[in-house]
Amino acid sequence: MRDQKMTDFASVLTALRRPKILIRAARAGVVDYRRERDLRRLLRTVRFQANRPALDSLIAEENRLESNRTSGEATYSIQRHVAVLTALIAEARLLPAAGRPA
Repeated sequence: MRDQKMTDFASVLTALRRPKILIRAARAGVVDYRRERDLRRLLRTVRFQANRPALDSLIAEENRLESNRTSGEATYSIQRHVAVLTALIAEARLLPAAGRPA
């Protein structure tokens, strides 16, 4: 079951289609990513999460942000979107090699 979840996560990441500028900004932010500090802020939790639950929460938040972006919601925050994408990229790098997208 664990390998299936990792494969599912790899599929989700490779299927993401976002504006190049968002992805470039997120990749640039990975060098400053600090897991404990950034997950606490992004997921609004005081509990430090394991990698998989954190990824699931980040994917859900990124989907919400993308929906807000594409629908033109006034509450959309590009800064938060970049931060969540940065966390997704950084967290994906923490996965075992079998769970990473090619």
